[in-house]
This record gives sequence, C-alpha cells and structure tokens, in this order.
Amino acid sequence: MGAQEVYESWLKNLDKANPLYKELEAIKDNEAEITERFYREIEFGTAGLRGICGAGTNRMNELTVGRATQGIANYINKSGEDASRGVAIAYDCRHFSKEFSELAAEILAGSGIKAYIFPSLRPTPELSYAVRKLNAVAGINMTASHNPKEYNGYKVYWADGAQISGKVSDGMLAEIQALDMFDEFKRVPLKDAVANGTIVMLGEEMDRDYLDYVKGLAIRDDSELDLGVSVVYTPLNGAGSIPMMQAAADRGFKNFTIVPEQKDPDPDFKSVPFPNPENPQAFEIAEKLGAASGAEVLIATDPDSDRMAIEISDGKGGFTPLNGNQTGGLIIAYMAEGLKATGKLPAKAAMITSIVTGDFGRTICKDYGIRVYDTLTGFKNICGKIPQMEADGYSYFFGYEESIGCAPGEAVRDKDGIAAGMLITEMAAYYRKQGKTLTDVLNELYKRYGFFGESQVSIVLQGKEGQERIGRIMDAFRAGKPKSFGEFNVGEIRDFINGWSDIPAQNAIIFKMTDGETWFAMRPSGTEPKIKFYYYTVSGSADESGRRIKELSAAVQKLIDSVE
Repeated sequence: MGAQEVYESWLKNLDKANPLYKELEAIKDNEAEITERFYREIEFGTAGLRGICGAGTNRMNELTVGRATQGIANYINKSGEDASRGVAIAYDCRHFSKEFSELAAEILAGSGIKAYIFPSLRPTPELSYAVRKLNAVAGINMTASHNPKEYNGYKVYWADGAQISGKVSDGMLAEIQALDMFDEFKRVPLKDAVANGTIVMLGEEMDRDYLDYVKGLAIRDDSELDLGVSVVYTPLNGAGSIPMMQAAADRGFKNFTIVPEQKDPDPDFKSVPFPNPENPQAFEIAEKLGAASGAEVLIATDPDSDRMAIEISDGKGGFTPLNGNQTGGLIIAYMAEGLKATGKLPAKAAMITSIVTGDFGRTICKDYGIRVYDTLTGFKNICGKIPQMEADGYSYFFGYEESIGCAPGEAVRDKDGIAAGMLITEMAAYYRKQGKTLTDVLNELYKRYGFFGESQVSIVLQGKEGQERIGRIMDAFRAGKPKSFGEFNVGEIRDFINGWSDIPAQNAIIFKMTDGETWFAMRPSGTEPKIKFYYYTVSGSADESGRRIKELSAAVQKLIDSVE
C-alpha cells in the first residue's frame, strides 16, 4: 500500500477519541506530511527504534512501540531462553518515555514474561548493568539519546547487557514484522501486574549496586588526588543528575557542582538548543558557571547519560572543547599509566574501538602493549566484541568510539557517561596534585605521540529524498573509486558493504592515503538522517595536521557537491 492508503487505514482503525486519530485528521490535506509519516515503517535498526514522536508508521507512538514489544516478547518465548529471568526496563526524560516503558512492561506481563521496571528515570548504563545483575534475558530502554526534543527511541539489550545484534536482532525483527500494528496485544494493567509479581519495581538497591561498581573503577587512591579540584557538571536536563552527583559524593570530591538550570529533567530541553554534548553550544551555561567558580573541567552527559563530553580550562578564564578521540586518548593514557604503575595492567590487555575512530588511542595502546580490536560503529558492536576478545585470552581494558562514548569497565556493556565522568574528575584531581592541568597533559601526549588532526562533517538530509541522496553519495564514492583527493593519493580503499576481514558488513567506506598517516571514512548514520565523514591525520605539528585536514576535507567535499 502507498502512504495515502496506509494513512486512511489508520484513520479507519483508530478510535476517534485517540489523540493519534485527531493528529492524523489535522493533516488530511497535507500530502507531503502524510508521505513523511507513512512512506515506510519506522526502522528497527541499530539497537531498536528511534524517530519523531507522533502518529504514523514512521513515528514513535503507542502502536509502533506496542508492536515492537509484542514481537520481542514472542521472540523471547520462542528463543529457548528462560523467560522467567525477565526483562529490565528503564526510561529517560523524553516525552512519552514513562508511558512507553509501562506499556512495554504490561505487554511483557501479558506474554508471561516478568518485567523489572524503575519508578523514575535512570541512565542507560544502569539499565545495562541491571540486565547483567538481574541475570535478565533482555533489557529495554525508552530513550532517544542525544536526538532533538521531538524524538524518542527504544533501545533493546540482550542477556549479556549489550545492545542486540546479529541473529537476535534479526529474529526480533522477523517477529515484529509478522504482526499488524492494530492487532490486539494482551496486556496486564501495571497495578495488577505489580500486585501479582509479574512486574517488579526496582529502586535504591540497584542504584547502589551500580554506583558501587562506578566507584570500584577508580585508578588512583584518594591520597594521590586533590579532592578539592573544581568541576562543573551538566546532565542537560536528563537522567544523569542524581547518579553523577552521588558518584562524586561517594568519591569525596568537594567542589563538584551541577548546573542549576539543567539539573532537573525537561523533555523540551528549554535550557539548551540541542541536547548533544558533542555540540559546544550544550556547554554555554556550564561555561559561565565554570568561569565564575574557577573550574578546571566541565562535564556534560546527554539525556540518557551514556555519552559524555568535556571542556578543559584554557588557563585564561575560558574552556576548550575536546572531541571523543581526544577525551578517549586522555582516559586511555591515564588508565594505562595508573594500572601499569600499580601492577594492575593485565599482561594481555585489550581495547576495543570502531573503524571510524581516530588513531590517537590506538597509538597510546600500542605503546603500553595493549592489543586493539576494531569493529563496526556502535556499542552493540564494541561490547559485542568482548566474547571474542576473551576467547582469544585477553582481558578487557577499555572500549570507546569517536562519538564521545566509552565503556571503562565490562560490567556495563554500553557507553557509560557516569563512570567516564568520574574517571575524568579523578584524572583532573590526580594531575592537579602534580601541578598540571588537563591541557598540560594533552599537550604532553601530543609531543610524545604526534599531533593528531581531525575533523568530522555531518550532512543532514531529511526525509525520503534525503535518504535517497545519501544513497547516491555512497554510490558515487563506491563506484568511482577515486585515485586521489587534492594532494593525497589513495593507497587503499576498504569497502565494508560486504564485510572486511573479520568485521561484518556495514554501509561504510574508508580511504587510506599513501602517506600512511592520512585517511577518511564515510557512512550513513544508523540513528539520524545524516551522512558522516571522518577525517584524520598525524604529523609533527598542530599546524601541519590542521593544513592536511583542511586540504583533504575540501577535496572530498567537491565530490560530495557533484552528487545531486
């Protein structure tokens, strides 16, 4: 059926009192809007669903969420796993997150599957931790991560605490697609399910377990730290406020201050134009508080607290934003040095990162004898690599990717902004006691390993037409096999469309230049309507690295612009 036919079927099947019906009725003469809402079903992609909230097959609503949950329940009941182990469910501050989480719990209960649910919002890393702690068969988190306020999402985890992938993801998708959105799914009302034990409320005990885990990731003893180091933190009106502040108190940090305007949950994110800590605009209020309080580092987490970004003092009253490669490099160097000094660095340690992450962290790991595993983007792939790493006889050291996400410990099989924030705070306290700032430390690393230049360009292309142009851009680079970009000659092209080496298939391409130091990667985003380009080089000076990146990105942009 075409978009218009599907639209009309929704009007026919929805109760006229349903807000979704009223929303659709209001667009009856808007062909473009009907097309955008109904030209496809919202994709069960990277780790579940993610999209704009509203009525339509290409939207997050009670029908798309209900259908996904019933499909997941059917998969669990057919998987051979013990369904009595249950499913852990969490949610963040987004519009409808609580309602969607309760809907999911009720449908699971109606399918004979126990659901563990939190009474209020919790960070994504705690959900991953809870899946493993409870020995649950799966986990669900209602969150759109760092997307704009109009979005919500549905992350799915398997028993290992990592986001679903492979045969589990494919199996769930098949079960979901076998259902109609207007099927009557059996639900047990929340109150009744709690009374009969089919839905179990989680709370302080799980919170404490998770925070104890975070505290246990400390690298240095308190005696080596200046616990008075000044740090400003913003949860960007998301789920990080309570756990991050409690984690700081547990460690004894005395000047760990939260941004008041961004302390409490707000689904409209009125204090920030875009709730993504990768965007320096997210730090505007934190910078003012940091300047007034003499902060050495500013920390921000996204609404579900899996991503974390920092800005460090420039020594002049201002702050310098660091990207995920720089932040990851700092943490890797701090952990490796500290663990080696205390004799706790495993003889066979391994770090896991993505194919589009820069070489800064890899270079530091090589210096410390830490093996590096590469995998596809996304923490379902990074943490999903842990079983292979362990089978090879290696111990987990760290996992991260360039998009400001890292997993400092293996008990959380996803990005953990809370644990990462505590490591950054500890690092700042450690070096402050030595009379150094994080700027000093970063510059020392560059002098030791080289100046790593980089740039990331994201081209947003909305809707059906945008998705089609993204496909044409990928085709142009793939089919054209360019031999050079400006002054740089292409030495190797790695096309991951059918897999590469032991890395599974993904729509991504890497171009390695003949100088052995310069490369770029490109791929469509799995969660947002954009295509991403990642540019990297390393040289003996910051100026030369910057020049190379500028030249390379300009040459690549010419080919992009030629694709209509």
